[in-house]
Amino acid sequence: MLKLSTKGQYGVRAMFEVARNYGKGTTTIKEISERQDVSVSYLEQLLNRLRRAGLVDSVKGPGGGYVLTREPAQVTIGDILRVLEGPVAITSCMDPSADGCERVDSCVARLLWKSLGERIEKFLDQITLQELLEEEKNILSGTLRIGRL
Repeated sequence: MLKLSTKGQYGVRAMFEVARNYGKGTTTIKEISERQDVSVSYLEQLLNRLRRAGLVDSVKGPGGGYVLTREPAQVTIGDILRVLEGPVAITSCMDPSADGCERVDSCVARLLWKSLGERIEKFLDQITLQELLEEEKNILSGTLRIGRL
């Protein structure tokens, strides 16, 4: 089964919370923790990685917290997951950090895994934080939306 780690899952949820306040001010780590039921210490680790990657900025002092470095429509889920999870590699032979497989040059299944990984990356790069914000509005209003999500 293909499964994201909690880093990716919680990281997307944290970025969603920061995107909610885009243009209005900062989002504190405590607010994210309470809304998403994720520990502050784990969020600190995730948000530090996202900050080092340039997806969020941290503001110190009173009124401090986190802000997106660009508009929610310009931050994709793929951007977030690559920072927290690394590249999409659905098998060990597709993982650039793994030793690789000795059958790599003659394996038909590898072509399948490569194509699937590329499709997953393309999908994740098409979904933005803005779309998640719009989807939340649809959910809260009871509107059924048939689209990419």
